[in-house]
Amino acid sequence: MSVVIVGGNECMVRRYKDICKEYKCKAKVFPKTSRSLKQIGSPDLLILFTNTVSHKMVCSAIDSTKGKEIKIERCHSSSGAALKSILENHGAVGNADA
Repeated sequence: MSVVIVGGNECMVRRYKDICKEYKCKAKVFPKTSRSLKQIGSPDLLILFTNTVSHKMVCSAIDSTKGKEIKIERCHSSSGAALKSILENHGAVGNADA
């Protein structure tokens, strides 16, 4: 499964990618506003950490998914536990050793 995370904390980018890897997901993380947000592509799941992202960035991310069948999950918390919960709810299988 491919995942795009918009928002979150910059210091957690590596942790977000590691968590996604534990759940056998490929991840792109965009913690702050940038022009590269147009490179979202066609992920299976778009996660928006709404507490740490501007409204403009949320709108931009959603606009870039128009016309594509992408699941969108909004979460107020940007913690690692919140990310794990989202991945589990969307059917990602975690690594038992992790």
